[in-house]
Amino acid sequence: MKKLILASASPRRKELLSMLNIPFIIETSDVEEVMEQNLQSSEIVMKLAEEKAIDVSNKFPNAVVIGADTIVTYNDKKLGKPTSKEDAFAMLKMLSGKTHEVFTGVSIINEGKSSSFYQCTKITFSELSDQDIIDYINTNEPMDKAGSYGIQGYGGTFVEKIDGDYYSVVGLPINKVKKKLSELNF
Repeated sequence: MKKLILASASPRRKELLSMLNIPFIIETSDVEEVMEQNLQSSEIVMKLAEEKAIDVSNKFPNAVVIGADTIVTYNDKKLGKPTSKEDAFAMLKMLSGKTHEVFTGVSIINEGKSSSFYQCTKITFSELSDQDIIDYINTNEPMDKAGSYGIQGYGGTFVEKIDGDYYSVVGLPINKVKKKLSELNF
């Protein structure tokens, strides 16, 4: 059986992929995550996921490689990871009391062929006070998360409603990944 590689350093993606009980290794990509604002959110996450998967696949051409990327979108504004605490505050303030979309793209490379897809989930936040946001930022949890929050952690307490795939918001739409890997006899 071929080796399965997750092209991500995300502990959340590692945990989700582990749910499938398939042996895999982690090999991080050196690709710089650059969001091309002129692309649709779905196109951005699939492109970045594919770039990461290709980068690792070039090092391990006989393996099946999974790349993934997640962004948050509100009113056509694409939110990646915050660059500072002030940036995190601005993002969370923008999302307060509103519904936004979380896009996660996945690319699976097998024998030089790429299969890419995305999942979109709608999240509605409760109204957040400035103090709620400051307290959350002081946990440092939002600093490496798209949209400045992690639904699987303290940031999940802000979520009033979810419409779609929870695991996609965490970072890997595990149901779709399982189906794709089944097609590859994993």
